[in-house]
Amino acid sequence: MLEQINQTADFLRSRVIGDMPKLAIILGTGLGPIADLIEEKQVIPYSEIPNFPISTVEGHAGCLIFGVMGGKRVMAMQGRFHYYEGYDMKQVTFPVRVMRALGVETLFVSNAAGGMNKGFKVGDVMVITDHINLFPENPLRGKNYKELGERFPAMTEAYCHDYVALADKIAEEKGIRLVHGVYVGTTGPTFETPAEYEYFRVIGGDAVGMSTVPEVIVANHAGMKVFGISVITDLGGKDITYVPTHEEVQQAAITAQPVTVAIMSEMVARV
Repeated sequence: MLEQINQTADFLRSRVIGDMPKLAIILGTGLGPIADLIEEKQVIPYSEIPNFPISTVEGHAGCLIFGVMGGKRVMAMQGRFHYYEGYDMKQVTFPVRVMRALGVETLFVSNAAGGMNKGFKVGDVMVITDHINLFPENPLRGKNYKELGERFPAMTEAYCHDYVALADKIAEEKGIRLVHGVYVGTTGPTFETPAEYEYFRVIGGDAVGMSTVPEVIVANHAGMKVFGISVITDLGGKDITYVPTHEEVQQAAITAQPVTVAIMSEMVARV
């Protein structure tokens, strides 16, 4: 594992012109166009990167982008890897390991999620304040390498409180509606049943999705600070039986892009 991480990191260093970034962004379903904000970009398809999986989900471009955003050097994953695609947790989180090996200290994550908080509406942007891990496997299971992080990392502040406060400040300045919530991570690929939505709400969740949690666990294990947002693309619960298609989820995420772009770009500039 360590050899693969180092091999991939060395390959990227050899391909990328300029300094390695300290900040990385993972762009979820429908949020890939945020990459258009990156200037002086170098685009490397996942298929060319040693040891990288290939994203198989529609709406995920499958490219690693290096460039400048908000006056800072950044790298962005335009498309992520999911447990439901058949990858194991080590593969799902491998890019985060490579980011840390390259010197990344801050990770921004984004996703499309279903909402069960009664105060949410479709198109809301939720700042993730915490998560509930309902995946059947933890990405840290197995041998622990001290070079990557400690055996029992704390998850008390999995999402940096200072970054949450900064996002709220930016939203206030720009007159943007932001909501806060707990993200529930599940395997997918099925959308949730009405009863499952109710269960997730009862145990403390505000939104549910099929990604993000494994990446955030590994980022914290590696000592990175994390900021996360979810675009609420649909609503579920015992009184709501309609389930959207993947295309409708993508469209809802695209509709919310002005808010996600405003928040993400300012966050990058100010952290």
